[in-house]
Amino acid sequence: MTMTTYGKMALLGIACIASLALCTGRASAQATDAHAGPSYRDGAHDFDFEIGTWKTHLTRLLHPLSGSHAWATYDGTTVVRKVWDGRANLVELEADGQAGHLELLSLRLYNPDAHQWSLNVASSRGGSLGVPTIGEFKNGRGEFIDQETFNGRAILVRFVISDIKPDSCHFEQAFSDDGGKTWEVNWIATDVRVKTG
Repeated sequence: MTMTTYGKMALLGIACIASLALCTGRASAQATDAHAGPSYRDGAHDFDFEIGTWKTHLTRLLHPLSGSHAWATYDGTTVVRKVWDGRANLVELEADGQAGHLELLSLRLYNPDAHQWSLNVASSRGGSLGVPTIGEFKNGRGEFIDQETFNGRAILVRFVISDIKPDSCHFEQAFSDDGGKTWEVNWIATDVRVKTG
């Protein structure tokens, strides 16, 4: 039995439609997968551990990136308040030490599109917010980086939050003037939670 030209065309048409449907389905699935993108962990509540009042002990390198090894020690209180259901928080640090009185304010904001935090710090002496450090928490460690100018030099600033426990945590800030090849730590702080009630 031979197939007519009409039959061949009908069969070819059905094959083309089936092929087109298969390709469209695959393309649609790929587009959906591409649109979904990689799964991200929502970090909006990364700082919830820190809400409350803390006793702070810190040491600060007095003259960073100068070769100096002169450190000053401070003791004080840090109060962290939740804002916007944890998607932001406000940190107030007040401490006294060998180099005088220190008052700092940090506004931390969560960017849900980038899945990152910006840490925006101001000193009571300067009265304005500095360059924000940007970053995120991974495996129980927060790392935040920015680029700014220090004593006329372009530097990188790294702020790390680590050793996070229910009643204590550790902070370090470091500067790099060689593009991140080496880092000089200039701020070390340990917070211990103040128990209430």
